[in-house]
Amino acid sequence: MATIRASCTDCGDVELTTADVQVRICDDTNAGTYSFRCPHCRMTVVKSAETRTIDLLVASGVAFTTWRLPAELAEPHIGEPINHDDLLDFHDLLSDEHALEQAISEFSR
Repeated sequence: MATIRASCTDCGDVELTTADVQVRICDDTNAGTYSFRCPHCRMTVVKSAETRTIDLLVASGVAFTTWRLPAELAEPHIGEPINHDDLLDFHDLLSDEHALEQAISEFSR
């Protein structure tokens, strides 16, 4: 089993095995990260990594998973973003049963 040297933000350099490290790769962008639990402080550390580093980790036996960006990112966004006042209005609407029923019936048309 290969020894991997990494750096914990609190403890500094640590030595890990391939079983201690996980790699995640985005199918859409090929961006990769690796993570590990520091053997000293037990905190989980996640770091971005270049393709070359990811390839080396996977080639040395580190397990990897892939993930995809949420489909909502590709949806068209029409109109202004919601703001704090919109959120307060929505909260008020949810607390008023009559107004909520009216809004639902208008939306259902």
